[in-house]
Amino acid sequence: MERAGSKNTETLVGVSSWCVCSIGMMLFNKLAVKSFPCECVLVGFQMAFTCLVMLVFCWRSIHIGSFRDVLRWTMVAPFFTGMLLTSMLALKNAPMSLVITFRSLSPLAGLVIESFYPQPLKIDRWMLLAIGVMMMGTCAYMSVLPMAAMTGIGWVLLNNVFAVGDRLLQRLMLAKDQQPVDISKTGVTLLNNLEGMLPLLVCAYFSGEFAEVPAALAAMNLHGWLWVVASCLVGVGISYTGIWAQSLITATSFLVLINANKFFVILFEVFFMRSKSLMPIQIAGAVVTILGGVLYGKARERLDMQEAEAKPLLGAKAV
Repeated sequence: MERAGSKNTETLVGVSSWCVCSIGMMLFNKLAVKSFPCECVLVGFQMAFTCLVMLVFCWRSIHIGSFRDVLRWTMVAPFFTGMLLTSMLALKNAPMSLVITFRSLSPLAGLVIESFYPQPLKIDRWMLLAIGVMMMGTCAYMSVLPMAAMTGIGWVLLNNVFAVGDRLLQRLMLAKDQQPVDISKTGVTLLNNLEGMLPLLVCAYFSGEFAEVPAALAAMNLHGWLWVVASCLVGVGISYTGIWAQSLITATSFLVLINANKFFVILFEVFFMRSKSLMPIQIAGAVVTILGGVLYGKARERLDMQEAEAKPLLGAKAV
């Protein structure tokens, strides 16, 4: 019982930490990319800063079991980099509304694929109901969007593919009940960012961003530098807490969490930053989507408790 309570506490702290970092990352990225409009180079700054922090402050805790573990984790790097880069491009070329609308479909893909894992994801009708509620809220939010909001749909779809792939691979290689790699969380954070910089530099070269950097730096003011530095600092947090949270919850749960989190950011922009205006049906849709995420979390918790209670009974029968 104490072990279950300790695990629940760690899950709560890990997921809450990721939520805070995720909200900060979305807001700071939005401000940073306006001040420094070179997406690939900006993400590269964030990755390089994270690697520097891991090597300077966390090198004692970095553990990598074998070269085979590194090769296995290398499969994650393209998806991790692709997710970050296409997220920037999607937000630049399409409204956040469209990004969130299509992200609501990602947990369904996660449910299907996780059912083939060594330890398949267990689901019940309440979890399916919660995902249905989230989709209803998203549809309500989308119902009043103009056709012009559908621009950039290609980047949005590509971002979905990378996001689902990243979460599913990380879950498979981090969860103790799946097929984990022998690498510490700080080691995984370092590898994600170190290996991710190579495809990012290739993208920056072919997109011609390197030629734009001098002018972008010259145009930066103090506030612009503050947003870029803040995005780098929060980038360290989200890199580590993302690994931590993914090792504790399923990929589908993480995708649900991402969706609910994005709607929270929208409401934050509307009511606190005053940078966005929404119609009543869109506010209602955002609230319903967040409540659907909470319902999913409760359904997942209820199912986990039922499994924990069943284990002692199974053990007694075996004796």
